[in-house]
This record gives sequence, C-alpha cells and structure tokens, in this order.
Amino acid sequence: MNYWWVNQNQTFKEEFQGNYLWSPKRKSNGQKNQFYEYMKGVVPGDIVFSFAGTFIKAIGVIQSNAYASPQPIEFGKIGAQWGSDGWKVDVHFILLNNKIRPADHMEKLESKLPNKYSPLQSTGRGNQGVYLTKVPELLANELIRLIGIEAGNLVGTLLSVNETTSEYEPKPTKGLSEWEEDLEDNVRNDSLIPETERKSIIMVRRGQGVFKKRVALQETHCRITEVDEISHLRASHIKPWRYCEDHTEKLNGNNGLLLTSTVDHLFDRGFISFESAGGILVSPVVESSSLSRMGINLSIKNNVGTFNEEQQYFLEYHRKEVFLS
Repeated sequence: MNYWWVNQNQTFKEEFQGNYLWSPKRKSNGQKNQFYEYMKGVVPGDIVFSFAGTFIKAIGVIQSNAYASPQPIEFGKIGAQWGSDGWKVDVHFILLNNKIRPADHMEKLESKLPNKYSPLQSTGRGNQGVYLTKVPELLANELIRLIGIEAGNLVGTLLSVNETTSEYEPKPTKGLSEWEEDLEDNVRNDSLIPETERKSIIMVRRGQGVFKKRVALQETHCRITEVDEISHLRASHIKPWRYCEDHTEKLNGNNGLLLTSTVDHLFDRGFISFESAGGILVSPVVESSSLSRMGINLSIKNNVGTFNEEQQYFLEYHRKEVFLS
C-alpha cells in the first residue's frame, strides 16, 4: 500500500462528490509536472489524504489506475487555466468526522515531511503548485494516528485484505471509451459533415473500414501474437483517434497497427508501447499474472520488428502521451 496527498482547494466538492481525482497531463506551457506525473503511479488499494481549506477533510481508497479523460465539465470556470486533456483516477472517498488541521500539529509532522515534493510548508500551509504527491509511511502513520479511529479502521481493514488476497479488486475502470463515444456522438450529430463522411469517420474510430485497409498496406499481422487472419485483427490507432488533429491523421495508415483484441486493449490504454527499433515496453502498473491469464507472454518476445519513419513519429507520441511509464 502506498500513501498519497492531494491538494483540492479548488476542486474538493467536484472531486469528492464524483469520487475521482483529475489533473491535466501537462502544465499550460506544455512542460511536464511531477505532481501530474504522480497520477500514473497510483494503484488500486492505495490511500489518499484529501486536503482542502487547511484541513484534511476526507480519506480516499484508490479504485483504478490512471486513464485518459477530458477535464470534468463540472469544473466550469475553475479549470479555465488548465488544458482539457488529462488523467483521471477513480477513488472511493470517505468524509471524516474528525477533520484535522495539519498546522495545529506541526511539532509532530514537520520532521516527517519529505525533503522533496512535500505537500506542506513548515508552517502547515499547503505547498502551492502541489496537486498529488507521495506521502512517506512515517508521515502517513502520524496522520492516521491524529485522525484517529476512522483512519485506523480503514487502513487496518485494507492491510488485512492485502495480506489475505493476491490482489486488491477495484471497481471496473470507466471513462476512456465513454469519452470516445461522446466524441463519436458529436460527429454523428454534426449536420455540417456530409452523412457519408460521418459514417466513414465513425468506422475509423472503431478500427474498421478504409482505415483498416490502409493499415493493412503497412502491417500484415499482430506483432505480438503473430495472428495474421485479418478478421481477427483490429486496426488500432497509434496516436489515438481522440487526439488526432484532423481527419488526415485519423485515416493515415501509418498511424495504425493490426492487433488482436487483447493486445489492442493493452496498447490503447497505455499498458504497453513499442520502441522505434521494435522493442516492447511494458508499463510497471501491469501485473504479469493478468497478462498470463490473457494468454500473453511478453518475456519470450522482446522485439517485434522495426517500424517505418511515419510509424516511428506516431509511436513517439504514444510513448510520451499514452504509455503509462
């Protein structure tokens, strides 16, 4: 079990009521932000302390890994300065009866604060710019002690579950496919796009039609399973359909790979990716036991063959923006 701290001064109500965390993928200037990168590090069963208005108001149990999601519409004007492209994590929040104010307990907490990426200043005020950060176990234990029985019972129960089961079982992750379906609905209902073109764009999103034919000019089989029967393969976008800048990118055959459905799921969700020279990248959040149950053994195949120049361009985007590194 890992412990996390989230500063929710602006979005506590929305995230608490919706049972989620959300952050942009990058700063407004396009640079990476460690506190947004941490979103990709949480795993189901982790604990997060929710800090807002100088108080720890709630404790959350992480329910999913991070997945790509647009900015929640309920943020409204709050998120005007953030990009619309972000990471979302499902959380089960529990509102605390004993809400503690860290500033009142700094004699116990200060020595346990991390030297880097600390959630708090020495005064007990929240550090500006921090959204999600990791909490050292010593600090987490002190916070649990200060909150009292509510926190102690919750963490104790989770620890006992982790000791007696092979893995924590979260609720099913949602969001990514729903987002794409909303985009698909927008296309379907856009009267400015001719009907035949609307149908073609929707088929592209589903990895079929003209896009699949164009991908098949570059690819002949699934690079991991080596299945070559076209009816069993899906044309999976390298730069996801939802991020393509125009229809040209959506239809570009070099922006796709022919993959069996399970591999397509892993690739589309960022659990695996590929190096330009053909090496397979596996996200640290992937459990090898899950891959085995899917019938996939990546350890016996460490190279899938090289990619052409355009494919390499799209794969670079996938590694930077989709892969859960």
